[in-house]
Amino acid sequence: MNSFLYNEFIFSSRYRIWRHLLYWTFHVAVWAAFWMVMGVPLSYGRQLLNMVMWVPAFIIFGYPLVYGAIPHLLLKGRVWQFFLFVLLWGVVGLYIDAGYRSYVLIPAQEAMGLDNILPRGPLAFCYLCMTTSAASPMIIKFFKLWTIKQREWIQAQQEKTTAELQLLKAQVHPHFLFNTLNNIYSFSLDNSPKTPGLILKLSSLLSYMLYDCKTDEVRLEKEIDIMKNYIDLERERYGNKIEISWCVEGEIKDKLIAPLLLLPFLENAFKHGVSEQIEKPWLGVDISVQHGTLRCKIANSKNEYVPESDKGIGIDNVKQRLAFIYPGKHELKINDEGSFFVVSLMLVLADELPAASFTSASMFIPQTTQHETSLPAYR
Repeated sequence: MNSFLYNEFIFSSRYRIWRHLLYWTFHVAVWAAFWMVMGVPLSYGRQLLNMVMWVPAFIIFGYPLVYGAIPHLLLKGRVWQFFLFVLLWGVVGLYIDAGYRSYVLIPAQEAMGLDNILPRGPLAFCYLCMTTSAASPMIIKFFKLWTIKQREWIQAQQEKTTAELQLLKAQVHPHFLFNTLNNIYSFSLDNSPKTPGLILKLSSLLSYMLYDCKTDEVRLEKEIDIMKNYIDLERERYGNKIEISWCVEGEIKDKLIAPLLLLPFLENAFKHGVSEQIEKPWLGVDISVQHGTLRCKIANSKNEYVPESDKGIGIDNVKQRLAFIYPGKHELKINDEGSFFVVSLMLVLADELPAASFTSASMFIPQTTQHETSLPAYR
């Protein structure tokens, strides 16, 4: 379908003359064969000659309908004006048919010494041939212009989707930065020696957002590394007050994913779960990739007396982006289990990238990593 919508020969103005020549060649050949089948006592060559000589009359009658009535009346919704114009132009066609035959066609045939020449004056079958010849290019023109409008509509929808995705990304970035900067600010107030390292990690996050996230897809390894940096920032904030389990396994290398799909779930776990818990909180991240399918489970403890809400800016944006980018290729479950909260995402990833497109420096995430203590059996 896309190959037809964007076929250059059909839609490019560069091939307009060739399209007209091809159409009229086909038209003449078919009509000549038609008159042979109808039993007109002339050779096929003579029929071709007659039809070629009729082409100027077909153009004079048909092109005002094709290039005037179709685009300027019918496709603009002026249906009654269109049918009125066709009716009036059909009356004009009677004079075009009789006049062209009397003053152009017959004199030319007589000058060529041809026999079996049609008489002057109105002839019903000649008029029918001319009007029928106008109908075919009208139908072709209508569907061509309709197809162009469909193509423009599809392009507009694609541009709208792209703009919406960019807007969703733009909304995620400030939301994430606001929370991260608050964390670093708390360390700077205490003049902590860890502040420079935290700023460096934030710098890597900013670089990821400013440059990597401009593309439609990023390496899954990069997205996971950014999540780890975020956890490290939060770990410094909570210290020994939080237990964190981190597990990444499977075929994570050379895989692509839309940027900032996983990070908002991690951010939400800290913001609405860990930060609101009085007792020692815990967080578990379990990421695996098998046969091109990503499974990410993020579980966090929470204050069961504080109702959990998944309506944050980041989560809502991720849901919309998943619907846009991975229709029918993802499954997202968000469950409030009372004392803990679980987010499970299944996602069919893009095809693998060629190995040559990566540098050795990019292979910095181990396939399986464990941190700190185990968690309750939430799987």
